Amino acid sequence: MQEAMYWQSVGDNVHCYLCPHNCYIDAGDTGKCRVRGNRGGRLYSLNYGQLSGIALDPMEKKPLYHYYPGSLVLSLGSRGCNLDCGFCQNHSSVEAHDPMATLTPEELTIFAAKAREQGSCGVAFTYTEPLMWYEFVLDSAKLLQVQNMRTILVSNGFIQQQAWLNLLPYLDAVNIDLKAFTSGFYRELGGRLQPVQRAIQLAVEHCHVEITTLLVEGHNTDRDEIQELSAFLADLDENIPLHLSRYYPAHRWKQPATNAKLIRELAELARQRLNYVYTGNLPDSWQAETRCPQCGHLLVSRADTISIDAADGQCPRCKYPVNIRVKE
Repeated sequence: MQEAMYWQSVGDNVHCYLCPHNCYIDAGDTGKCRVRGNRGGRLYSLNYGQLSGIALDPMEKKPLYHYYPGSLVLSLGSRGCNLDCGFCQNHSSVEAHDPMATLTPEELTIFAAKAREQGSCGVAFTYTEPLMWYEFVLDSAKLLQVQNMRTILVSNGFIQQQAWLNLLPYLDAVNIDLKAFTSGFYRELGGRLQPVQRAIQLAVEHCHVEITTLLVEGHNTDRDEIQELSAFLADLDENIPLHLSRYYPAHRWKQPATNAKLIRELAELARQRLNYVYTGNLPDSWQAETRCPQCGHLLVSRADTISIDAADGQCPRCKYPVNIRVKE
């Protein structure tokens, strides 16, 4: 265990204010995330350094299509999450009690350096909810930055502003899972929309940002909602990549997979405001091209192997600024 950040004593309880749940936790109990616990009147991170999964992944799997395309990244996750999505595809990892391994931030940095020899550009904290692994992610990200290795976060973005601001300087890229653009669906998942919106706004000011929305038919697939979602992102930056992914039955939800035609229609709708919209979890998703929004020049081809023609953050043909970070 590692003593946690962002808490205060309230009698025999502790008040955790890492995320917007603001849990008041009884002695011996944990917050809604299941990994921040009151032990003897102090708050501890119960999953510090614990791994529930680790792999060397393509960057596109995060998904990040505009950050170091074609690169590999050492990806790892722990248990715990502060939302309760009935369709979670990683629920077994979220709820895991026996870690597959435990390591320190220093050990992770050594491991990441070895992975760099295999083509990895750094570390991605992913799979479950890395913000509920906050102390370990922060400690590790500081060391990775010193070693000139990239730090990636794949997150639901449901975090308090101060904790997010303290982590952002050590992040190079994030993919935030924007579950929906209505308060009602967020309440159904045990969260709120506004803190996630604010997390996205702040992230855009600090690092590379891409957004994923898992489309669940009848819950977040209304045309007006997709228009509002894409308008929100476009007002921040019309070059933010948006990934509209297909829901499949998982965990407690058994409704059929979202209609592929509907996903493609909503992607076209989002393209009215955003320059880069991708469809995820469809047969042709991995082959999606990235073209210059001004002249149509092919910037990234993902047919068989990934080829890139987008140096210096601009289109080589028309010099239009494009939101693509290429590995040095």
